[in-house]
Amino acid sequence: MLKNLLFDPISDIILMVIKMYDNKKMFILGMARSGYEVAKLLARHNCSILITDMKEQDQDKVDELRELGINLIVTDVPEELLDNSFDYVVKNPGIKVDHKVCLKAEKLNIPVINELEVAYHYLPKNTKIIAITGSNGKTTTTTLTYEILREANLPVHLGGNIGFPMSSLIDKLKENEIIVIELSAQQLHDFYDFKTDIAILTNLTPVHLDHFKTYDNYQRCKKKIFNHHTADDLAILNGNDEDVINLTNDIKSKKVYFSAYKDCEICIKNEAIYYHEEIIKLDDIRVKGNHNYENIMCAIVVAKQFNVSSEVIKEVLNKFSGVEHRLEFVKKVADREFYNDSKATNVTSTITALNSFNKPTILLLGGLDRGHSFDELLPHMKNVKLVVCYGQTKERIKEFCDTNKIECYQKDNLADSTKLAYNLSSSGDVILLSPACASWDQYEKFEDRGDDFKRVVEELK
Repeated sequence: MLKNLLFDPISDIILMVIKMYDNKKMFILGMARSGYEVAKLLARHNCSILITDMKEQDQDKVDELRELGINLIVTDVPEELLDNSFDYVVKNPGIKVDHKVCLKAEKLNIPVINELEVAYHYLPKNTKIIAITGSNGKTTTTTLTYEILREANLPVHLGGNIGFPMSSLIDKLKENEIIVIELSAQQLHDFYDFKTDIAILTNLTPVHLDHFKTYDNYQRCKKKIFNHHTADDLAILNGNDEDVINLTNDIKSKKVYFSAYKDCEICIKNEAIYYHEEIIKLDDIRVKGNHNYENIMCAIVVAKQFNVSSEVIKEVLNKFSGVEHRLEFVKKVADREFYNDSKATNVTSTITALNSFNKPTILLLGGLDRGHSFDELLPHMKNVKLVVCYGQTKERIKEFCDTNKIECYQKDNLADSTKLAYNLSSSGDVILLSPACASWDQYEKFEDRGDDFKRVVEELK
């Protein structure tokens, strides 16, 4: 029963019970930013709300919520507070699906949803939803899509996993406006009624298996971005990714395929991106690499649905230098180039980073130990002169490097690793933070890790 509730296609029973949330009793599991914003939204709709979290929260936010009549309890045993008087559990996406509250909610027949599913029911009339998911490239694609539509003076808003909970946008949105959102598999897991108008699936690789247990479960959650699609809705799909093609074989959407490697509806020809016609030459794009070109293709397809001119697209792509913490150039110190790729929380992302450089590279690896292998990095490490590793995974990374005769040094933390990498480097080297691991062993989030790296680089002499 639990497996069906967590991972199988949505049952008619659950679809029937997910309706508007006015005047309901809500149990919010995990505060963070999404819990905080959805609580405020629900409070405006006469809901009785309990938030639980394991950590003490910012006192100003706690005071604000309590003034709205919202009860916040810090506890390690939130399941003891859940009973059958609650109508819904609103789960923070980062909390695993087999959490004790989720298991108890199933026994009590209480639906488990998330902040986005709630916010969806309060969107103004005819809101156009453009959603982006995938194992890699989500943030860049989302940001580019938003920037191009904004440059075209369209009424567009940015939200989702990129840092702006959709609940926080409800009061800002007006009828017939557009919202561009990045969606993680964890967010998609708890979707029921939520429907997109344009959905992008950038790629698929077996990541987050500590959360989803199997690659099949992970893929099925990704597929929920096409829930309730008809032929009037658009799916933008990676035409070079067999897993994407197979997963979406039976969706009802109109499909547009992209690829930087072969002919598709949008692809590279004659050193330019073509979509029915030449849109932009590669030389006129500031960010480089096939992975970036594919992200750009997705944004172009969306833009053309809104009749955005190629001139506007070119103007944005001439200026766009990438997303913070994603292959972000930090600075050059003594002819060494430092790049912050802290968002590379899996091996596939680090492979993308390694393939972006043709210079001698010192690679900073490490972080939370999810038990994943680093072997897939090996074919892409021809330019890596040495590795500096840190954190929970440092012993396994050292073993991987020693086995493959790659020079490797260990440090306890990222700051010391960065300083050592600099001391071991030579003129012309790239020093690349692309950890291939989540940040949670030493940092609350990957942004904090990237900021710490940049702080250390700025202090180097």
